[in-house]
Amino acid sequence: MHELSKEFRFDAAHTLQRTMDVAPSRRIHGHSYRAEVVVRGHPDPKSGMIVDLGLLDRTLEQTRNALDHRFLDEINDLGPATLENLSSWIWRRIAPICPNLCRVTVRRDSDASACSFYGGDDVSP
Repeated sequence: MHELSKEFRFDAAHTLQRTMDVAPSRRIHGHSYRAEVVVRGHPDPKSGMIVDLGLLDRTLEQTRNALDHRFLDEINDLGPATLENLSSWIWRRIAPICPNLCRVTVRRDSDASACSFYGGDDVSP
């Protein structure tokens, strides 16, 4: 069994409507994010790979472009722009081309936060 991981970075802005009174998160603000996508499996005997890296790279670039320098509140199927929703949203973009996807982690280095999504039956926001 092998695991292969790829990362991409994106910068984006958002707001959060929260029950606790934290004014800065309600205003438009931004973060720098890192997303890690992990694929697990046995290499194909002919190609020697567990996933076609060209196809994975193309899908990751499309996903990054959909998030980078965007106002995340405007992405209809994301929901509130939390680390939880970002990780499951990225999963939904990658899983159709990568059935052996095993984990998506989104990190926000500015406050050392991270959230991982492992898939499952319900990946809706």
